[in-house]
Amino acid sequence: MLVAALVAVLVAGGPRSAATFVHTSGLGAARARRASAAESWFEGPEKTLEVCFTPGVGDRRGCRALDDDALAAILAEARCSILSKTSNEYLDAYVLSESSLFVYPHKVIIKTCGRTTLLRCLRRLLEFATFSNTTRRTLGLRVEWVGYSRKNYAFPDDQESPHTSFREELAYLKAHAHDSELMERTRATAFDGQGYLLGPVTGDHWFVYISDQCERPSLPATERTINVMMFDLPDEVCDHFYLRPHEAPDADAGRAMTRRSGLAAVPLLAAAPRLDAFAFAPCGYSMNALSDLSYATVHVTPQPHCSYASFETNTPQSSYASLVQDVLALFKPRRAVVTLFADANGLTTAADCAATFETLPTFDVPGLGAYHRADFSSLHVEDCVCMMANYALTPRPLPSRAHSTPTPRDRTSPPEPFRSRRSVVEPVLPAR
Repeated sequence: MLVAALVAVLVAGGPRSAATFVHTSGLGAARARRASAAESWFEGPEKTLEVCFTPGVGDRRGCRALDDDALAAILAEARCSILSKTSNEYLDAYVLSESSLFVYPHKVIIKTCGRTTLLRCLRRLLEFATFSNTTRRTLGLRVEWVGYSRKNYAFPDDQESPHTSFREELAYLKAHAHDSELMERTRATAFDGQGYLLGPVTGDHWFVYISDQCERPSLPATERTINVMMFDLPDEVCDHFYLRPHEAPDADAGRAMTRRSGLAAVPLLAAAPRLDAFAFAPCGYSMNALSDLSYATVHVTPQPHCSYASFETNTPQSSYASLVQDVLALFKPRRAVVTLFADANGLTTAADCAATFETLPTFDVPGLGAYHRADFSSLHVEDCVCMMANYALTPRPLPSRAHSTPTPRDRTSPPEPFRSRRSVVEPVLPAR
């Protein structure tokens, strides 16, 4: 099953790739990328679906009891497939043809990019996890929480139903509540949540849907996930994620990209006991890393006119400032969107996490410049806290020529003070 899926992706050229690009080196590579820009594009930012089940109900292995055939059938609804798998004692991580899948005993996280139809996975997942039938042993699980999120699209008109707009996505999620068979068999009412928008409607923003039916005490929950979405990467960074002439689209080339890009030196990844990377043809990169209960995942779309990279992890940190700074220094984007999704108690026990957003309006990257925060939004729903901030790079000025004489303003005038805008969001139903 995995071999067949892999062959299909390689023949197709890979989801994060420019189908007609032939990689060379130096100026030739830059010219080739520019030439392919008119016919090559990709919606890099991922859609994320998270479904949680009640611990202690059903199969003791929980969702990890889902076999390869079940997972393949679930992912087929989103039009993606499994390329590779790595596991530890606590979870299974899969590199997909369109991003990543993480399977815990009582939680499934699916991230897909491009034109995938992620929400169509939901019913199939619930069928395999909860339904009783005569052909497959049921896991007997019970849904208690459903979450969905994504950034606004760069190419909204190319998305397919039910993802043509956030309004349609909300309607699709809520329609599950009217499926009497589904509701009876899942014993859940986890589709009556609300949709929210964080960030400026006129700029980069983040859509979030949350339905929380958890009846257990929420105090022990301390999970938190940070995602750094980066746009407009420089050519020298993008070049790392194109196949070299001697490389094939596989895990070996993925490991080579991990080394030459500098990702292997990021402390969080360097400390991970398990790292699974994959390179696409002729360009593109996906990677999952596991360390105990935590994962980190990186995805790169290096096409010049839609270049994008994401770095996400649920590794507990008292502060994410140094991690975000390391990631920005590595990818050097012109702009970045940083999101934090957390249990409220997780921020109470590690208060410095929120400081990444609330008290750090600037990330200074030596040799590159400063990332200034343009806006900040926060949302508190039930026991969940969502935060989002937009950052833009102000490059460090180049040194003056030897014969140039600085003006008095150059010597003495401080930079204009940065003024951030903070907002607390309410439920909305935007078009896109």
